[in-house]
Amino acid sequence: MVRQSSKKAKAPVKNKKTETSVVQTTQEPVHLSIMDDHWLDPVKDDIIARYNRYLAKFKELESYYPTFVDFAGQYKYLGLNYSEEDKGWYLREWAPNAKEIFLFGDFNNWDRYKNPLVKKENGIWEIFLDDKTYSKTFVHGSLYKIIVHGADDSIIDRLPAYTTRAVQDDVTKIFSAQVWRPEKPFVWGRKKFRPNPSEPLLIYECHIGMGQEKEGVGTYKEFEENVLPHIKKGGYNTIQIMAIAEHPYYGSFGYHVSNFFAPSSRFGTPEELKHLIKTAHENGLRVIMDIVHSHTVKNTTEGINRLDGTDDLYTHPGGRGDHPQWDSKLFNYGKNEVIQFLLSNIRYWMEEFHFDGFRFDGVTSMLYFHHGNIDSFDQMKYFRDGVEFDAVTYLQLANKLMKIINPESISIAEDVSGMPGLTCPVDEGGLGFDYRLGMGIPDFWIKILKEQSDDQWNVYQLWNVLNNRLPQVRTIAYAESHDQALVGDKTIAFRLMDKEMYFDMATNRQNLIIDRGIALHKMIRAFTIVNGGQAYMNFMGNEFGHPEWIDFPREGNGWSYKHARRLWSLMDAPYLKYHYLNDFDEALINLIKEYPVMQDLYGQQLNMDEHNHTIVEKKGGLIFVFNFHPTACIPDYTFYIPEPGVYKIILNSDDEKFGGFSRVDDSTEFFAIPKDDHYVLSIYNVNRTVMVLKKVRD
Repeated sequence: MVRQSSKKAKAPVKNKKTETSVVQTTQEPVHLSIMDDHWLDPVKDDIIARYNRYLAKFKELESYYPTFVDFAGQYKYLGLNYSEEDKGWYLREWAPNAKEIFLFGDFNNWDRYKNPLVKKENGIWEIFLDDKTYSKTFVHGSLYKIIVHGADDSIIDRLPAYTTRAVQDDVTKIFSAQVWRPEKPFVWGRKKFRPNPSEPLLIYECHIGMGQEKEGVGTYKEFEENVLPHIKKGGYNTIQIMAIAEHPYYGSFGYHVSNFFAPSSRFGTPEELKHLIKTAHENGLRVIMDIVHSHTVKNTTEGINRLDGTDDLYTHPGGRGDHPQWDSKLFNYGKNEVIQFLLSNIRYWMEEFHFDGFRFDGVTSMLYFHHGNIDSFDQMKYFRDGVEFDAVTYLQLANKLMKIINPESISIAEDVSGMPGLTCPVDEGGLGFDYRLGMGIPDFWIKILKEQSDDQWNVYQLWNVLNNRLPQVRTIAYAESHDQALVGDKTIAFRLMDKEMYFDMATNRQNLIIDRGIALHKMIRAFTIVNGGQAYMNFMGNEFGHPEWIDFPREGNGWSYKHARRLWSLMDAPYLKYHYLNDFDEALINLIKEYPVMQDLYGQQLNMDEHNHTIVEKKGGLIFVFNFHPTACIPDYTFYIPEPGVYKIILNSDDEKFGGFSRVDDSTEFFAIPKDDHYVLSIYNVNRTVMVLKKVRD
């Protein structure tokens, strides 16, 4: 139980010039397990320095408050908060260089200068609206803004940095902050959600707005009613929700955040989001938020950029504060007030909405000044060349906070650099993430699908790419995410079958392109989940081979929602072949949950057959036979087996119920027989098929 302060929340701490300096110690810190990796011996001093920077910052921040968690409670002080003790509303804004700030809204008939804020200590501006005067005008649902007369003499209508509710006018498209204090608070219930620790992480990546079939924006409520049951039935145990924090441009996919504490109102109310999460928990599903702390939108009327009229309030000044590829602003992780803003954001989502963790976007961009735009990484570049030390420390602090609040929380890094210690606990010298995304896997599948026909695929390359990870770096495998389906690219299904999907997906039509596409779609996903890591992720709709691409409404497409939705009816139609892919995905996911395939770090090679494009491996106590050959079907295909016994097929992608041809009778028993000093098994090895065998008796 985290100890809470009995005092009122404090104003932001003052930034110290020495905040990022390395603690000068006369001896090494406690044993750091990351240094057990002898490949890192040349950078041992860098590892110690990294840990010391974190330790110094943690102790500094904690010294200002009763606990580190209290430090991360600034959303209870800044922004708009109701005081039961004082009977009224406090609005506070950190804007140290602003000249004047005013509050206005429908409560004062939008009189822009009637209600000024008063500047207090530490750059805080404050106004109090007492119930006696404003109980009937400043109420739940009221709209308001602030006017900031900035240090640069700009006068701009703004939203408070810590606002928890922002709504967009349907006509003007302008955002306003909104008072949000429902008469009946949301009730979570007493039972704490406990995920099943024995199951691997099986993530369903999703987007609320495009989760519906209608041409429009879906809602939290619609997602809960229509999509959650599908996810549950499919066997997934975690949902990762994109685009939760408010963003002014819908087409940004939620990655240009303006209001970090406000759940997007375009999908519904905060209570509806909470109800969705509560329902997910009742169905045994973790809920992870796609959190964006790597950058912020440039907008000034909606966002936090230049809020006090300077370019270095929350972000770096000058060019260092600009992300050249993303057209956005970069946080200054060296300022205590920025750290407090971001850590408070983490605590807010975890405590107020019961999120079970976060997938941190753009971690590579955060870790390095070059944002990962270099040819390759090596040991020196990991620790010295272009490393943004303040960002490294911030991520350590963020992961530490998460584990204090909820030891079972999940932290995922979107990182391509492979920073050593990324998934090592903070107290052992690492950055503290639980998993990293295996981003090279989908890139590999797209590359070979674009550049090679499947008769050119090399089984050794397939094996090496999918198993190319350190055992201590827990990796989330995925064949494709939302990135691979954005406009200008294609889903794997569409890349395999293209325009033929428009005409020949009916079950009563035959098409060799469709047959090949369905077969390889199943094999790619199976090979990825079996070999790619300790967890797995799928993007919404890809489990049934959703066609085409994702394209949000924009000027270039006539503001159309045609490609910003999911065509669930394709999967539900028994006369179309999409349901074959969905049925196989469901069977595959449930197989992975039943057997410790992903818990077994690497498969044991039993046969690598380049001539017949076949890989046979043992993993999780099961035998997997992957035949990627376009045509080769080999009777009496014989391979080494580790132990004698009788084996049966428990999953066969060639089964008719999965859109295959049932060329092997799944009821057949296969006997391991002695040969020389070992045992062999013989099967009918059919092309473009994955078969899974289990030993059923000795």
